[in-house]
Amino acid sequence: MHIGDAVHRAHRPAFFVRTFDSLSNPQFRILWFGMLLMMGAMNMQMLARGQLAWDLTGDAFLTSAVGAGFAPPILLFSLFGGAVADRVDKKRLIQIGQAGMALLSVGIAFAIVSETVTIWHLIGASVVQGTLFAFMMPARQAIIPALVSKEQVSNAVALNASGMSLMTVASPFIGGYIYHLGGAEAAYFTIAGMNIGAFIMTTTLKPTAVAMSSKSKRMWKDVKEGLGYVRHNRTVLMLLLLALSTSMLAMPMRQLLPVQIDEVFHKDVESLGQLLAMVGVGALIGSLLIASLKQTQHRGMVLLLTTAISGVAILLAGLNSSYFVALFIMVLIGIGDSGRRSLNQSLIMENADSEHRGRVMGVYMLNFGMMPLGALPMGLVSELIGVKWAYAGAGIALVVTTLMLTLMTRRIRVL
Repeated sequence: MHIGDAVHRAHRPAFFVRTFDSLSNPQFRILWFGMLLMMGAMNMQMLARGQLAWDLTGDAFLTSAVGAGFAPPILLFSLFGGAVADRVDKKRLIQIGQAGMALLSVGIAFAIVSETVTIWHLIGASVVQGTLFAFMMPARQAIIPALVSKEQVSNAVALNASGMSLMTVASPFIGGYIYHLGGAEAAYFTIAGMNIGAFIMTTTLKPTAVAMSSKSKRMWKDVKEGLGYVRHNRTVLMLLLLALSTSMLAMPMRQLLPVQIDEVFHKDVESLGQLLAMVGVGALIGSLLIASLKQTQHRGMVLLLTTAISGVAILLAGLNSSYFVALFIMVLIGIGDSGRRSLNQSLIMENADSEHRGRVMGVYMLNFGMMPLGALPMGLVSELIGVKWAYAGAGIALVVTTLMLTLMTRRIRVL
């Protein structure tokens, strides 16, 4: 017993050192704290925008359209965003995106204050946000390997995901109360302040080297070369196909949470914040577990397992009518989502070379652009026969898809 305790104490520090290893890098710490502010603003905005859309229209389809409005520009521009990320200083690209996000949230806040805001303002803001994301996010993801060592890439991506998850816990919970006490305008001014803080934080990042060996080619040739690289790198291709095929089934359910809160649970915006916070709790747990994994610990199978957990949890959300049970289901959804996102991104970046990493992450961003293929049909099903049926259908489809991918993709299973 005495020896066992000693062994346990000896191993415990190693676990924590391994889990938080990349935060020992000062440049990654700056990026990470800036990401906390940015993702805090984004998660608060998801709650505020969805609730405001529902308050303005009472229409589930239009509420889904607001949430999905950012997807078409991502689908159109993310490949070019990835090419730009390989051509220019990624720090500058990130800052331009964050400045745009701040201006956008200030504009919506003033529209609310002046009582001129409409559903079309929210859809338009969502489209502009998607355009900014198409150029900012490939750079934000691709900059990580430039800041940390090769051995720290997987840990850094997982800690990046854990920070996102932390904001998913805190921001909706706080945002729900801000919206309840001060209205939509208070929530949007808070969002603007966080985006400004993220911009200021990343000013202290060092400029990054341009990854591409030649900048003389036209942009479309860069995009074509990046697509050719993805096509011939079979491991990256299979990981990207997994992300694209699952995102349109797993991601859209959050856009319909305001509908479920109202029609199924008969509660208000504070309860919506609590549900989203529980998703964050699960995601924080899952991403920290992923960060602690060693590179030899069958990460491909863990990726497939967490994708299956997402499907089962969404199915349970469709079968459930109890708000208190839903709180626990949201934890499962968070665990599944964090594993799926953080592992997928880290495995993609580990298997892509530095010259093409921005363009590969541009292709990865297409999974956000594919979301309307799931979000709009789910919104239509919810409007016609109920939100519970929309969830159940998406959950079943995701479970079946994961089983098929597990049987057909040995290249992922052996990672």
